[in-house]
Amino acid sequence: MTEEAWGRVDAQGQVFVRTADGERLVGSWLAGDPADGLAFYRRRYEGLSVDIDLLTHRVGEAGLAPDEAMAAIGRLRAQLDEPACVGDLAALRARLDALVAVVDAKRAARVAHKAAARAKVLQTREALAAEAEGLADSSRWKAGTERFRAIVEEWKALPRHDRAAEQQLWHRISRARTAFDKRRRAHFAQLDSDRQAAELAKRGLVKEAEALSGSRDWGPTAAAYRDLMRRWKAAGPASRSAEDELWQKFRAAQDTFFSARSEVFAQRDEEQQKNLVAKQALAQEAEGLLPADDAAQARQRLRGIQDRWAQIGHVPRQARDAVEGRLKAVEESLRQAEETRWKRSNPEGRARAADSVDQLNAAIAKLEKQQTAALAAGDSKAADEAGEALAARRQWLVQAERALAEFGG
Repeated sequence: MTEEAWGRVDAQGQVFVRTADGERLVGSWLAGDPADGLAFYRRRYEGLSVDIDLLTHRVGEAGLAPDEAMAAIGRLRAQLDEPACVGDLAALRARLDALVAVVDAKRAARVAHKAAARAKVLQTREALAAEAEGLADSSRWKAGTERFRAIVEEWKALPRHDRAAEQQLWHRISRARTAFDKRRRAHFAQLDSDRQAAELAKRGLVKEAEALSGSRDWGPTAAAYRDLMRRWKAAGPASRSAEDELWQKFRAAQDTFFSARSEVFAQRDEEQQKNLVAKQALAQEAEGLLPADDAAQARQRLRGIQDRWAQIGHVPRQARDAVEGRLKAVEESLRQAEETRWKRSNPEGRARAADSVDQLNAAIAKLEKQQTAALAAGDSKAADEAGEALAARRQWLVQAERALAEFGG
């Protein structure tokens, strides 16, 4: 019989392994030296130990899935339950038990990781649903549509976990998107209606504008075009194609009228500029009448200038007051000169002025005598009163002499 610490080969070639529960038959060796048989079964044990080492590496570092690891551990346990090797089977079981604990820990960690991942995904889906509900009342149609499309794509890209919770959140997104799309369709339907109404109104305005394009009633027609433009703006935009077409027609009608008006106004401005030059020459001629020695003759010549002035026609508005003012100034100067001449030639007025001067001179002479007599009598009060009266009469005399001088006397 050949034996060692963990097993033996008996005389019949049977191979036994020693365990805590006693010996167990693991095989037989009839091919030769029993020592070789023990060595063969020890190599089997070592192979089993290597398999456990490899599995431990795969679980610890290679990240073998827990279910796969437990299946591999089960296969190794089966080999230990029906051993075909010689060695410390209890040590191998202990190593497998320790590996089971590692796998259980990794399984728990994986479960926790998956739970955290699911919670994170659910949180992300919740955020997408909340964002979608926030977009439901938005009027940023293009940006909102693009964002809803992106929300759906982001939703699809997320991992699937809790079907019931995900369906509930998806219904929130779907309701929000439906509400947004309903409002968007209503908005653009109203916009289309408004554009059709605007197109109809602007076609009417184009007809009115074209009907006015040949008018030569410049002022009222220009005002009518301003009113048409106001109504055009108030009508709102039509569709892009119709807007461009109608605006070209509307603008063409305006251009026809205003081009004709500009041409006429240009001719009128040229004529009025010539009129201004002519009136400036007449104004200079009229100013040459001053100062007038013979106001009547100057007045006669001025009437001739005024007759020629009336025949010339309009001048530019901005120059009208200045040039007409020059002629009016000459007319006013001659009028004042005639009034002065008439005053000087009025005998009644001259007589009244001379009489006033004579009366004041007599009064002054009388007061001077009264003052002299009062001073001689020592009556200072009477002298002062006479002096005050003299001062007043002398001032009146200056004015009366000035009035008499205007009559040349």
